[in-house]
Amino acid sequence: MRNTIFALATMDTKADEICFVADAIRNADLDVVLVDLSTRGHSDRADISAQTIAAAHPAGPNLVLEQTDRGQAVTAMAAALHAWLPDQVNTKQVAGVIAIGGSGGTAIVAPAFQALPVGFPKLILSTVASGNTQPYVGSSDITLMYSVVDVAGLNSVSRRILSNAAHAIAGMVANQTEFTEDRPALGMTMFGVTTPCVDMVRESLEAKGFDPLVFHATGTGGRAMEKLVADGLIGGVLDITTTEVADEVVGGIMSAGPRRFDIILERGIPYVMSLGALDMVNFGARETVPEQFTDRRFLVHNPQVTLMRTTVDENQQMAQWIAAKVNRSTAPIEILIPEHGLSMLDVEGAAFYDPTADQCLFETLEQEVQQTDERRITRFPCHINDAAFAEALVAAFERVSGSRFN
Repeated sequence: MRNTIFALATMDTKADEICFVADAIRNADLDVVLVDLSTRGHSDRADISAQTIAAAHPAGPNLVLEQTDRGQAVTAMAAALHAWLPDQVNTKQVAGVIAIGGSGGTAIVAPAFQALPVGFPKLILSTVASGNTQPYVGSSDITLMYSVVDVAGLNSVSRRILSNAAHAIAGMVANQTEFTEDRPALGMTMFGVTTPCVDMVRESLEAKGFDPLVFHATGTGGRAMEKLVADGLIGGVLDITTTEVADEVVGGIMSAGPRRFDIILERGIPYVMSLGALDMVNFGARETVPEQFTDRRFLVHNPQVTLMRTTVDENQQMAQWIAAKVNRSTAPIEILIPEHGLSMLDVEGAAFYDPTADQCLFETLEQEVQQTDERRITRFPCHINDAAFAEALVAAFERVSGSRFN
């Protein structure tokens, strides 16, 4: 069944449209299985019924199919599909997935599609694909296609777009390439203001036979890196730029969420952490900064991004937040502190230079982290973008990884 595509929709209302998609895929010489996600009624044209999907819900099918509230029914079907679909991929029953729908149908399929491995073909044709797509894509590689017209009937516009979607997923499946990579993949986090450091570390690791994957620490970047860790595609992390913690603690727009670091620590992979760009919190355009921060120190990075300097109190809170995480670690971890500044903006004469705030961060970390032989904090008399600090990060990673990659 490796040439089989699952085509999903709420077939009580969108059977004609998903069957049109299925026929187009079959014309590309691929097999299709029609999956019904209806929360009201059912379709005799489905290969896999809504009842089958609903039965995968942890609380049983009745919680899905006997809901009187549509919103609750959609939420329950989403949970059922999330429990059912990944197993089909893991057992190689399906080579790709496509779904069509409006806001409700997209809400049903998106969590399950996000749970599928990176690189696995997945496409959603949706009426909501031109708006705020973050809730639907998350940190995954879902392909979203805007339907232009509603997914409500076959007409001169919808036929063209549905056909394009069908051939897009068919092309992904039919032309999959097996990539072999014998270099161990490592995750690294970067911001523009820590780029010199990350570039030096990346080049050094490449020369040592690693495959460094750099993630922009914008919230989504941290989540994407940790998804690859969860999928087993990343075997070690140099978390050089942990600025997403500042946004989580202070209330900026680039938080990676409250579970940042958790999967890395749970997996026990080689881990080196630093404090890159914890001198700043990220907001949107200057006029969008919340009123409670009006008296703070800002730098307008560009028309869409405004940076705010973190205070002494906020640095103390960030250190406590980080310490509460790393104190649960059971594998070797090293935290490296660049004493002379955390970003390009945190240097004497620059906009965010504040040694007092930085020292509070460093001292609180040293007080709160329960250091052991395998959980260590080390200070270096360097700026984060100094060559000597980049060398120290590489050396620390070699220590924590030991012979794992030999």
